[in-house]
Amino acid sequence: MLVPLYKLLCFLKKTQMLLLCLGIAYLMAGSILLLQRSTIRVVQTNPAGLPPLLSLAAPPAARETTGLGTRTRSRWATAQAASGGGSNVNQQWSGSRSLGVQHLHRRWFHNLLPESPEQRVSLLRNSRHKGTYIGCFLHNSSERALGGTMLYDLRKMTSTLCQDTCSESGYQFAGLEYGAECHCGNRISSPKAPEEDCSLVCRGERGSPCGGVGRLSIYKVEEQLPGHRKFRNIYHRGCFKMTKSTIGTFPVYSFQPNLTMQSCIETCTDKELPLAVFRKPHCFCTQTSSLFSVSQAEDKQLCLERSDLNHTAAAASTGPAEHNHYQVYHTPVLDSRCKERMFLPQRSASLVALSSFPGAGNTWVRHLIELVTGFYTGSFYFDGTLYNRGFKGEKDYWKSGRSICVKTHESGQRDIQMFDSAILLIRNPYRSLMAEFNRKCAGHLGHATDAQWSSKEWPEFVSSYAPWWASHTLGWLKFGRRLLVVHYEELQRSLLPQLRLIAAFLNVSITEERLLCAQSNQDGHFRRSGAQQPSTDPFTPDMRQMIDSFILSVDQVLRSRNFSGLPQDYLPR
Repeated sequence: MLVPLYKLLCFLKKTQMLLLCLGIAYLMAGSILLLQRSTIRVVQTNPAGLPPLLSLAAPPAARETTGLGTRTRSRWATAQAASGGGSNVNQQWSGSRSLGVQHLHRRWFHNLLPESPEQRVSLLRNSRHKGTYIGCFLHNSSERALGGTMLYDLRKMTSTLCQDTCSESGYQFAGLEYGAECHCGNRISSPKAPEEDCSLVCRGERGSPCGGVGRLSIYKVEEQLPGHRKFRNIYHRGCFKMTKSTIGTFPVYSFQPNLTMQSCIETCTDKELPLAVFRKPHCFCTQTSSLFSVSQAEDKQLCLERSDLNHTAAAASTGPAEHNHYQVYHTPVLDSRCKERMFLPQRSASLVALSSFPGAGNTWVRHLIELVTGFYTGSFYFDGTLYNRGFKGEKDYWKSGRSICVKTHESGQRDIQMFDSAILLIRNPYRSLMAEFNRKCAGHLGHATDAQWSSKEWPEFVSSYAPWWASHTLGWLKFGRRLLVVHYEELQRSLLPQLRLIAAFLNVSITEERLLCAQSNQDGHFRRSGAQQPSTDPFTPDMRQMIDSFILSVDQVLRSRNFSGLPQDYLPR
């Protein structure tokens, strides 16, 4: 009896070891296959003289939320890049080890690497673009191919989206990197790289090359006839009186007998300068400067009247007069002085909240704060869409102390008292409710359809969110320790004075140049266009009666605590 039992036991032990060995072999085979599929097959090694490719940690994927549910607070840890690689590797792997490893790091959110050079060639042949593909160019910290504005979209980036964005911003070239980042510029300032290095394809367009790690796939955008180019983010700065010696220091001057404002802006945009100084037939281009502060602007009628009176004399002269009035416009070019941002160099011991009701413009104000201070803002939540579009503080732990302020929509006593101070952003509840409903239905930049406005979800949304608008403000007024109340409408009307107040509250010193730079790029890519509105008024009389009562209550409490009351245009609508 014991002998058969002993033999059975020995058999089971051998079977267990066999299964263990098979499992290990299976895992090793899978790992080798993954590495082989992720390796970039190149014919030759990286050319001499090119700097090593940069390693950029892959961002975490955002968890999707659907419906009209509440925002979820989530955190992800960033995976660290693993170093390794022995010396006994074949020539194929050694030629692109750094590139292959970095692509492998990104594969989990790209998953778009082509399998062979033939497939890469087919990508170039099959892609259809409005512009012309120029090639693959080096783009890293030491040599940047394009130095203009940037756009992030790690989920839906396409070559067409990038080209349209750069064209509307006044640039001639559009470059795509990592399959998700769009760079713009009017000059290519780095050498070409092998086409194999630009092997990633766009996240929203499988058939288009979208750069690589430290590499840009650059397109020449579709050219438009002079005078027909349509730009966004153009602002009239004002009318300024300047001397000949002052404007003589401006880096670009153009004399055009048939000069128009449009042609002057096009000239300065092509030169990648943010200000166009215009007076027929003279056009100057320059950087933002304290010369053009709001306090020094004169009546714009002076520019118009004197332009009409002196146009004939000015046209006969080839140079500007000793003293003259000039129209000043912001071009679409992003001033480099407010493009770079970083986390706080030293962790702050105090937490500053940027608190608002959802839909009150928190994202836009974060964009302005980052422009004017140069520091990232954080968030109590994690919004993958905002992270993908450039808000790098989204994935940082909100208590880290590395952000200048932290976005929150919370309004409970315990949540409020976790912060040492707060900027309380208030917006007209009618506009806030519509903005938040648009976001829930169509994302940060989309609009709800007429069917969604007329559905049963809209009245349910108003009945639950309108009281929250009031309770949010009242909660922060009651439990907040140190508050700065900012009205969204006042920020729109008086941008620079309000930004000065915010910067002083944050204890950040800012320059006039940085303020002007923020003003010229105030919209960015984070504001919803107001062009599309519901075909009918979505608010019923009962809704208005309820919301108006909340407006009166909040206004009374604000005034009782020595804050300015709500803007007059809240009531009546």
